Amino acid sequence: MIPELAKCSVLMRERSRVEETIHCMQRAGAGNLQVISDFDMTLTRFAHNGKRVPTTHNILDNRLLINEDCTKKMRELLNTYYPIEIDASRSAEEKLPLMVEWWTKVHELLIQQKIRKDMLARAVKESSAMLREGYKVFFDHLAEHQVPLLILSAGVGDVLEEVIRQNHVFHPNVHIISNYMDFDHTGVLQAFKGQLIHTFNKREGALSHAAGLGELQGRPNVLLLGDSLGDLTMADGVSEPQNVLTVGFLNDQVEERKESYINSFDIVLVKDETMDVPNAILRYITSSRDNK
Repeated sequence: MIPELAKCSVLMRERSRVEETIHCMQRAGAGNLQVISDFDMTLTRFAHNGKRVPTTHNILDNRLLINEDCTKKMRELLNTYYPIEIDASRSAEEKLPLMVEWWTKVHELLIQQKIRKDMLARAVKESSAMLREGYKVFFDHLAEHQVPLLILSAGVGDVLEEVIRQNHVFHPNVHIISNYMDFDHTGVLQAFKGQLIHTFNKREGALSHAAGLGELQGRPNVLLLGDSLGDLTMADGVSEPQNVLTVGFLNDQVEERKESYINSFDIVLVKDETMDVPNAILRYITSSRDNK
């Protein structure tokens, strides 16, 4: 039914259940669908030509915005906390306070740098940020079929918006819940707004914000895209969900994490830097039954 699902990089615990869910979603049509996605390393690439692609936090590592000392400290924090984030032997509960610690320290460092709002667009332009291959088809197809895309990101919202704006895919159907910078009247970073969103508290973000997005109401079918087990809670804000299909990008530490991903996501994509599988699923769901 969807040839892309036969690729050797695609792993599924229960193929028949996946196919049944996709059938149900197709029968209900685009009008009942919403897409909820993580951003960093899900909509953006993990690596390109053997080099890591920067996350929204890493894009800020630019001399226009922060000094060398800040870069060094942020790198030390990454080397300390990233192995904990992806450690398959630790529970989410165990990781949670450590993630809060990491994000809080990074945000404090950034605030000390007095980052200027008017420099963000240039920093994004100069960065090697890259959305996954096939991103334009993904964003444009959703906009064309008026399917809301909710991006729930533990990254930096201002940077995220700039990345999709510069790639010309910030369509009206796109909604973003993320960590937004709070600038003073002169355009200098003074704080981060609202509740901190990190990898393992996306459920709270989904529950507190998604309810306020009227456009998402009455769309009980969800295609969820993520690259971390913490992303699986992103659909918890959906009222009365009927069919939820989860797709997990397994980018790093494949052997150590493969089993937990297969047991948690409906579809696992191993080291796949494209949007081919999500695009194929969306093409099928929105096919032939539009507006019925």
